Amino acid sequence: MISFLEALQTNPMLLSAVVAGLASSIASGIIGSYVVVKRIVFICGSISHSVLSGIGFCLWLERTKGIEWITPLQGALVAGILSALLIGWIRLHYRQREDSIIAALWSVGMAVGILFISQTPGFNVELTNFLIGNILWVTPSDLNTLFALDVLVILCVLCLHKRFLAICFDEEQARLQGLPVNALYLLLLVLTAVSIVLLIQVVGIILVMTMLTIPAAIANLFSRRLSHVMCMAVGISCLFCFGGTALAYNLDWPAGATIALTAGIAYIATPLIRGLR
Repeated sequence: MISFLEALQTNPMLLSAVVAGLASSIASGIIGSYVVVKRIVFICGSISHSVLSGIGFCLWLERTKGIEWITPLQGALVAGILSALLIGWIRLHYRQREDSIIAALWSVGMAVGILFISQTPGFNVELTNFLIGNILWVTPSDLNTLFALDVLVILCVLCLHKRFLAICFDEEQARLQGLPVNALYLLLLVLTAVSIVLLIQVVGIILVMTMLTIPAAIANLFSRRLSHVMCMAVGISCLFCFGGTALAYNLDWPAGATIALTAGIAYIATPLIRGLR
């Protein structure tokens, strides 16, 4: 650990990686708490895989058309938001076939991304980083985007937390209170998509669900009050990102996979440790 702390002082790339992990933890801890309580993990999985279409499209534009003003991260954000709105609309209007339609969109989103990638010349290092995660690949521009999205998530939650709380626990009661349940649900899915894009920078598409759900699930073991769960989830996620990055540095492992593995082990160990008390 001492060598890792010393490296942080001399290696700007490593420092940026840690900062990116902490920035991602803020949004993921907050939104992940809603995801766990609302039980929409399957929907989040569909959104996370659908962003591949935006990433593939932007890489194709960059390599074949020379268009560089839109980055793969921005493409992922647009694709994630569109997928969230489409999935939300399907859930609100076609509940009986919800699972099948969402699974189909999951497959279509990935298929579109793969088609664009197949037409993109060169070895796609960026694609590999997005799929399996490479936190060391984060740029100053990416950090600015992460902080901007964090601010957006925090402001929305500060303004709408009580309303989100109502639709997470009892939609029918929320309707009776006159709340715009459908609009709030769609907004929550959009914020979830934003958080997924944040986490893609850290652990990649393949492992994104781990970091979005595990910190909140662990926090939920210690408190039933959602505001407390959110605060603990942010802290737990920060520990996973910092500890996982330190472990990856010392063992020369991929950072994203190490962070996800650390989270997974902690999730399995926490109930066992509590049961021994």
